[in-house]
Amino acid sequence: MNNDELKQRTKVFALRVIRMTKTLPREMNADVLGRQLLRSATSVAANYRSACRAKSRADFVSKMGTVEEEADESALWLELIEESGLLPAAKLGDLRREADELTAIAVAPIRTARSATATPRSDSPSATPQSAIRTPRSP
Repeated sequence: MNNDELKQRTKVFALRVIRMTKTLPREMNADVLGRQLLRSATSVAANYRSACRAKSRADFVSKMGTVEEEADESALWLELIEESGLLPAAKLGDLRREADELTAIAVAPIRTARSATATPRSDSPSATPQSAIRTPRSP
């Protein structure tokens, strides 16, 4: 899945959550859970877009970490909505699966970026990760 496809997927997730929260009952507990879910689900899309424009590997890892956290938080709010009886599992199953998948998708590039940072490149052990300029070696 390329960046544009994942941008679209996270946006569609946010839009689906927006539509689903409109179906919640007009109760205080539903309002609280719905607002929390809206914040976390829309944050997944916003932070993924931001990660695509990261200025460095560390910035990317940080932003994707936020995507992971927000996707996982969205899964929690969906679980609570279901388990509290506000909406049936049948209406939430696809959204719960998508939140879980987005969490897993966010983890993979974080691991890759972290391992690339932790392991020196074999072709250039003295090069900095974001630069083609080599660090001078001491004689």
